[in-house]
Amino acid sequence: MTPDVGRRWHTTTFRLLLMYGAIFAVSVVLLLGFMSWVVTGEMERQSDVVMDWQLRYFDAIPRAQLAETIGHRLERERMHAAYYGLFGANGEHLAGDVTHLPPGIPTDRTGVTLENTLPVSSPQGAPVVRAMADRRRDGAVMLVARDLTHIILIRDTILNALFVSSGLCLAAGVAGGLVLAMRQMRRVREIRRVTQLIAQGDLNQRLPVGGRDELDLLSHLVNHMLDEVERLMTEVKGACDGIAHDLRTPLAHVRTLLAHIDESAREDTTLAWLPMLTRARTETDHLLERFRAMLRISEIGTLKRRGGFAEIQLDELVRDVCELYEPLAESQSITLTVNAASVPVVHGDRALLFEALSNLLDNALKFTPAGGAVRVNLEQTRDGPQVEVIDNGPGIPAEERHAVMQRFYRGEQTRHIAGSGLGLGIVSAVLRVHDFSARIGSAEPGTCVTVECWPHTLA
Repeated sequence: MTPDVGRRWHTTTFRLLLMYGAIFAVSVVLLLGFMSWVVTGEMERQSDVVMDWQLRYFDAIPRAQLAETIGHRLERERMHAAYYGLFGANGEHLAGDVTHLPPGIPTDRTGVTLENTLPVSSPQGAPVVRAMADRRRDGAVMLVARDLTHIILIRDTILNALFVSSGLCLAAGVAGGLVLAMRQMRRVREIRRVTQLIAQGDLNQRLPVGGRDELDLLSHLVNHMLDEVERLMTEVKGACDGIAHDLRTPLAHVRTLLAHIDESAREDTTLAWLPMLTRARTETDHLLERFRAMLRISEIGTLKRRGGFAEIQLDELVRDVCELYEPLAESQSITLTVNAASVPVVHGDRALLFEALSNLLDNALKFTPAGGAVRVNLEQTRDGPQVEVIDNGPGIPAEERHAVMQRFYRGEQTRHIAGSGLGLGIVSAVLRVHDFSARIGSAEPGTCVTVECWPHTLA
């Protein structure tokens, strides 16, 4: 037996198949036993009813005519379907083809089944019969028996047919189960093959799906998990690349400034190195700001539970954020408009959502030129509340709209504007914790960022 075959017989699918086959076989045996018991009981009951009426008939015939009547009956019973016997009070045989009373047979019209033990005068002997005896008023005993052979033959034929058909059904069921089990095993082998590739580092692999059963549900969940793992690893790689790329130049500037400061402090006593020290402090502050933003994204992304979630009034939250940024908009000669409709409450962390909306509004004000306009809209859609932050700045090209939500990315049209490229990364992390979604579109001119405030979990 090959290892694959050996493993196949130890799978849950095959164990369940064997268990169901055993249950089916036991059920068939119990069913046939019950049917045999019911059919036999009904057969005996019907025979007892007929014999009881025969005994009543013979009881109404005078003693002098009883032997002659029994003889006439025997002449008509050419197929030997019935047997009769008349015996005296002392057990003497008086008439009929039953030669003597069977030992122990009751004489109160109680039916008894006798298997090849009824003593008859026929050379063939008596087959399986149902016998009933009655003691007459004069002490004589009248016995009537009916042949059950043909009835038993019909019963056995029916039971044998049921047994054979049940065996065929069991065989067909097991064969069908084996086919289905083989199909499931092929899917499991494919899943095992893909998981081995994933374990070897190929995170682009995904588990095969193609139906709606439990394996497909599990595959969907694992694929979703792999998407998250790949995204997180991509973010880690992007963060490392961003640190190496974006922090190299500021660190080089700081190092150069510190070297100049050291050189000037040794040779110059006029404090001409103070401006360079101020520039070094400014570059250091920018570095610290970027590190704080990166740590904040990591902190938000590692939230494992939602113990701080509560019901939030989004309209109040939007107004509070806009009220905070009104002085900044006025100082830059930008018109800030707020349209916050009353919407149902959402479940979330107010501080995190405040931070996310603040970053969106801060970006909109940062990239909108003087004299421009920024609008914040809150409305109720068919799926839930929706927030839009719209500006008339330079806009974001369609090919960059997905990338700007990642860390450190700076658009080509906005690289000249100061910033760390981490603001939208914080927004993305906050929305991911809440299962919310953000879309970036065009405001023609400008940018429209749409936040959909309802769960976007995996279906």
